[in-house]
Amino acid sequence: MAKPEVPIEVDSKTGVWSTDGLPMMYIPRHFFVNNHKAVEEALGVEAYAAGLYDAGYRSAYFWCEKEAATHGLSGIDVFRHYMKRISQRGWGQFTVLEADPSTGRARVQVDHSVFVLEYGTNAGRKVCYMYTGWLSGALEWVGENLGHNYKLTCAERACAADGRSDHCLLGVTPA
Repeated sequence: MAKPEVPIEVDSKTGVWSTDGLPMMYIPRHFFVNNHKAVEEALGVEAYAAGLYDAGYRSAYFWCEKEAATHGLSGIDVFRHYMKRISQRGWGQFTVLEADPSTGRARVQVDHSVFVLEYGTNAGRKVCYMYTGWLSGALEWVGENLGHNYKLTCAERACAADGRSDHCLLGVTPA
């Protein structure tokens, strides 16, 4: 197994983990996904997905702002860095197939999604909706950073959990 490329610091007094100055948590994948499934059952997938979209959007926007400052990045390089970092953190392998910073349009392929790995390839539905707010939030940050004022939306175009594709595909378009 490869050594992690992501720097992890652990505060010896508090036990708080951080990467690039942002606090992190290290939890087992099954623990996270079991909680995710419980909230789906309690709220319904549609309501939960809507809440996750907004929260994910805000979190991605904040992350891009902080990482751009930490690493001296700007524009689409921040989005590509974001895709690299979430790939390194076990969410799946995110490959940017296309990204147009002038419009915010993008297509991102996800292989080995944490959700597909836990739900399986016979879930009968798309299960990677948590990522959609992340992508639109990150790309709207890119747009603002480059002087564009666009609003975006993101949707799962394909998901390996529904049994019809061998990977997941997320599409970002103007809202």
